[in-house]
Amino acid sequence: MQTDHYTYRVTWSTEDGEYVGLCAEFPSLSWLAKTPEKALRGIRKLVSEVLSDMEDAGETLPVPLADKRYSGEFRVRIPPEVHRALAIQAAEQGVSLNRLVSAKLAANST
Repeated sequence: MQTDHYTYRVTWSTEDGEYVGLCAEFPSLSWLAKTPEKALRGIRKLVSEVLSDMEDAGETLPVPLADKRYSGEFRVRIPPEVHRALAIQAAEQGVSLNRLVSAKLAANST
């Protein structure tokens, strides 16, 4: 069982007044702690325990996001007015609509 391939994140919880450890593949799990290091250790241990329980029960384990293959393609539906506005922007910039939207998504994904 590869618990280190899962996607962990630690952030501050103003509501709880502590750091919270999260795992993207297990959105219902979290771990509160006074330090970010303890929050990360806590969520990793909790995920390990849940994975062990799932294995014992014969359940299918979630594939870590890091281990998934991505095609680089997905479809998105947008209002016709937005499609038109993006097509105009792409034409004015001399790029394909795909390139324009890809650049916009990349700029907002960090």
